Amino acid sequence: MLDHEVVVVGAGPVGLLLACLLAQEGIDVVVCEQRDGEDARSRAIGIHPPGLEVLERAGVGAAARAEALALTGGDVLSRGRVLASLAFSAARPVLVLPQRRTHALLRERLDTMAPTVLQAGRAVRGVRDEGDFVRLRIDAGGRRRELTAAFAVLADGVHSGLRTELGIAWRRRAGRARYAMADVPDPQAGTRALLHCGPAGLVESFPLPAGMRRWVVRSADGEDLATGSGFRDAIRRRTGEDPEIGSDIAPVAFVAAQHLAGAAARGRIALVGDAAHEISPIGGQGMNLGWVDAGRLATTLRDALARRDADLGDYARVTVRAARAAQRRSAFYMAMGAPAGGLPLLLRETVIRTLGSRPLQSWAAGLVTMRGL
Repeated sequence: MLDHEVVVVGAGPVGLLLACLLAQEGIDVVVCEQRDGEDARSRAIGIHPPGLEVLERAGVGAAARAEALALTGGDVLSRGRVLASLAFSAARPVLVLPQRRTHALLRERLDTMAPTVLQAGRAVRGVRDEGDFVRLRIDAGGRRRELTAAFAVLADGVHSGLRTELGIAWRRRAGRARYAMADVPDPQAGTRALLHCGPAGLVESFPLPAGMRRWVVRSADGEDLATGSGFRDAIRRRTGEDPEIGSDIAPVAFVAAQHLAGAAARGRIALVGDAAHEISPIGGQGMNLGWVDAGRLATTLRDALARRDADLGDYARVTVRAARAAQRRSAFYMAMGAPAGGLPLLLRETVIRTLGSRPLQSWAAGLVTMRGL
């Protein structure tokens, strides 16, 4: 007899959402998370309509709406001129909520439905498809044990060691750059996002709930983005704005890169979220795409368990196809925010002004709606 129907490895926002969806269906699911405690790092903030639809399905949509800031629109600027503006409708809202709060809402929902599902302090050291079931090696406080399940889901992120152990390729895709970001107080943050695509490179400015603002700056040679004063100087030089960023602020540096797993499923083992695809946060589709993955996978697992088969092929094919499309969009967004001067800059500004409403809104909305790391 198997220990569980599904074991999810990783309790990030995608793993927790998947567990909520499965628990709602009455499926025996357990989540193994190596970390014992909350992750307070500054991460994704954007919830866009497809992601919100899956949150609604999991029973946390109303709570997310209540805490989030709804963006009313955004502006794309270059050299002090507004090149394009767009508005977001209340019918399809673009929400801003720090990932730690979204994560907390998902954890509370899971604890309410099934308080024993999330098992913190359990590191999965190995996973093997045995044909009729999956066997996992668990390390819990130095004690080793095994778990068996009908299916295992790897939701353990970009650096998934289990994906490597399974021999699933991790292929580099177009789009890579360095950035720094900081969340700072701003009582006048408002409800519009600003995207500065000037000569020195992209500067993004997103209002956050509770009178905060997130600044994101693309790194350029010779700039000090590691200190609050250097970060502030870079924003001032590039945009003409002078935000209140004190010397006590320590910007977070990160590399935006893109990768795609060679397969999103192998036998009874599925990959979901960042374990399946790394999407550049420029255009910020990572967390939301992972949630859509989780919604699709929950349905696939429910049906496979009901049929008593192991076919995850449709999930894998659609997931890889969607990730490739998202990565192409993100690579384009990154190129539009790269440093440029002279004729290339003029051409870029012309493209932004003249693309037309649908492609322009697709690009600008992608930049504004999802800031995922």
